[in-house]
Amino acid sequence: MKSLKGIVYRRIVFPHEGGQHLPITLDSIGHNHQQEKVSRTDGYETYHWLQTVSGEGVIHFENNKTFSLPAGSGVLLLPYTPHRYEASAANWSTSYLTFGGSSAGSILETLGMNMNSFYRWEKEAPLSKLLREILDQYDASQDMFGLTASTDAYRFLLTLSKYGQLHNNTTISRNVDKLQPLLKWMDTHYGDPDLGLNDLADQLGVSGRYLNNLFIQTFGLSPYAYFVRLRIRKSKEMLVTQPDLTVKVISQRVGFRDVSHYVATFRKQSGTTPEQFRRLH
Repeated sequence: MKSLKGIVYRRIVFPHEGGQHLPITLDSIGHNHQQEKVSRTDGYETYHWLQTVSGEGVIHFENNKTFSLPAGSGVLLLPYTPHRYEASAANWSTSYLTFGGSSAGSILETLGMNMNSFYRWEKEAPLSKLLREILDQYDASQDMFGLTASTDAYRFLLTLSKYGQLHNNTTISRNVDKLQPLLKWMDTHYGDPDLGLNDLADQLGVSGRYLNNLFIQTFGLSPYAYFVRLRIRKSKEMLVTQPDLTVKVISQRVGFRDVSHYVATFRKQSGTTPEQFRRLH
């Protein structure tokens, strides 16, 4: 366990000596009580799993895929997949696992999981606590070699395969492709306070009801809720990079007519006021 500026990290890296012959090997496992922003332009060298314990984050990968990561969701990334992720709410807590091995690819292919994928599961599913239980096990033990770690990696994949298939990942991927023109449009029109659901739906030539269902199926959020979160993320960038701008001006630039509404929304999503966020960062 490590502490950096009051943030608690737990990370175990497993040595590969004696385990290189195994079909699957556990590379590392950890927990970040307050996940920092991460950007890997060349990806990670092994398979990488990231899940939300509490709070919420957002992950971008494969250049055009963006997923919100609330509690009860996670992402599996193939080796060397460029990606970046960051908190979209206060105190985003995550658990992660990285793994490899001579047969890792074929095992994932057999399970139908050999692709970059977004997963969700029910609150009661064992996925919510499995990584913490594995991590606690190694915290209390000095045996971090060979079969035990390999078995835990395989157990995790089987559990993910069983409980993480509540949403069809192929469908989600197709939905993201359908939504890309709108997502890009949102990224340049978030400052317009007059936009509503019908305006968003018109960008894709669909009904508001269809767009609402598409967003909920893909992101677990309504289109307007997604749009509001985008506005708050943009305002955070301005708070940090443009210190001369007042909170009122920033609220107007990200599409809020009323600064008090902006502050209340910011506090609800981030756990702090805009001014507190600016001082912290």
